[in-house]
Amino acid sequence: MLTELHIENLGVIERAVLVLGGGLTALTGETGAGKTMLVEAIDLLVGGRSDAAVVRSGADEARIDGRVEVRRGDLTEEIVLSRVIPATGRSRAYVNGRPATVATLAELTSEVIDLHGQHAHQSLLSTATQRAALDEFGDIDLGPLQSARARLTELDAELATLGGDEKARAREIDLLRFQVTELDAAGVHDEEEDARLAREESLLSDALAHREAGQAALEQLRGDGGAGDTMAGAIASLGGRDPYDDLTVRLRGLGAELDELVRDLRDRAERIDEDPDRLAEIRTRRQLLSDLRRKYGDDLAEVMAFHAAAEQRLRELEDYDRRAAQLDVERGRAVEAERVAAVTVGTSRRSVAPILAAAVEARLRSLAMPNAAIGIEIGNGPDDHPGDAVRFLLSANPGSPMQPLSRVASGGELARSMLALRLVLSGAGDHAGASTLVFDEVDAGIGGSAAAAVGEALADLGEHHQVLVVTHLPQVAACAARQLTVSKTVHDGATYASVEEVDGDRRIVEIARMLAGSDTPAAVEHARDLLGT
Repeated sequence: MLTELHIENLGVIERAVLVLGGGLTALTGETGAGKTMLVEAIDLLVGGRSDAAVVRSGADEARIDGRVEVRRGDLTEEIVLSRVIPATGRSRAYVNGRPATVATLAELTSEVIDLHGQHAHQSLLSTATQRAALDEFGDIDLGPLQSARARLTELDAELATLGGDEKARAREIDLLRFQVTELDAAGVHDEEEDARLAREESLLSDALAHREAGQAALEQLRGDGGAGDTMAGAIASLGGRDPYDDLTVRLRGLGAELDELVRDLRDRAERIDEDPDRLAEIRTRRQLLSDLRRKYGDDLAEVMAFHAAAEQRLRELEDYDRRAAQLDVERGRAVEAERVAAVTVGTSRRSVAPILAAAVEARLRSLAMPNAAIGIEIGNGPDDHPGDAVRFLLSANPGSPMQPLSRVASGGELARSMLALRLVLSGAGDHAGASTLVFDEVDAGIGGSAAAAVGEALADLGEHHQVLVVTHLPQVAACAARQLTVSKTVHDGATYASVEEVDGDRRIVEIARMLAGSDTPAAVEHARDLLGT
């Protein structure tokens, strides 16, 4: 729903702020006051084509900001859309203050705001929306057809990824076989193998120095004059002297620990042997592991994962013929399921189309189009299932050929056709369409009881949607829950338009003006009758 609209320097409107609510709102004012500029502002906000000619004379740019509520499932999200049209250069678009494209504005509002009249942003003119309207009206179950189409898409995707054409498949098999053979031969089964080999290489590459270092340490600990002799001398010096008994005990403990350390040091030094063959083997293996990481992953874990994936893919390709045959069988079944579902949907659409057409026709007859005829074309022929190519056709006058709604020349006839369709769909329970409907020219060429019928129809539509209508007819304006009036003044040779809500006595005066051009007592009385006050 469009809750707020700010307009600056658009045509005769220097600045206007509209706070909008639900239900039916009438936009009224004298001819040329700027009512259509309000619709133009909304059209620009939803991605309509811009023209520098709409920029107010003397201004650098026109700007439109709109606050829009969008339903996302069970949640309502508020977004701020902006459109700037410079006097020279390209227009700019913003969403919540951030630069965006005009296409983004159109996408965000495509299911929120619909314009009916002379503007191009009318979702009900699209085949997809007309098809959806027919399906909604007829309560047509699309589930089986959608499931069948999804299954076909899934099978086609699997066939496409299974192996491509025969030559491409043969090339991929050759490559995979080489990779799997190389990885099989390497036999990488431990992602920590290189780290372990690195430690062993470090030991073997400096074995002599390691052993000599151990021997030197042993000499310093147990050689003549070494640490062992020094400790024995200290124990002898303190022996038998009571003040040092506890320290002597500790020295003897250290001596025993030193003996154990010396034994461990001797054993380790004696186990260190030079082994050039093992060292060469380790270095060769580590080089292989490095080559594998360069080809297949940053570490051995990734190399092992690549190995497993390559083996799986190779099995799939080598099993291509069997799997392809199986998928072909499954695809045949899916095609048949899709055909059956399509026939069911197409039959349902063709069955309900005349009912919807008749319902819209009946609505049009009360909207000053007594001779209108509506048709709904399904596909290209009776055997074209599921009949996705849905087109709504209109003949506005006797003898006129049926034409698609998109080719209807009269903005008023088109707007009333859309109003009639919206009313029928709302009656069928379709309240989930665009929440904001804007009608321009819907009252073109009508008056009297037809005008009252249009007003009542718009009010009915306002029960389920936010409806904005630009109107010259007091009968239509009187049916609105709210009325906004556009007026213009001239100062120093410049024209200024303003928009304000009228209610109470001011609304009565405005309706009287629409009736008689002035607020004469008779016009005021008639206005009171229309408003029911």
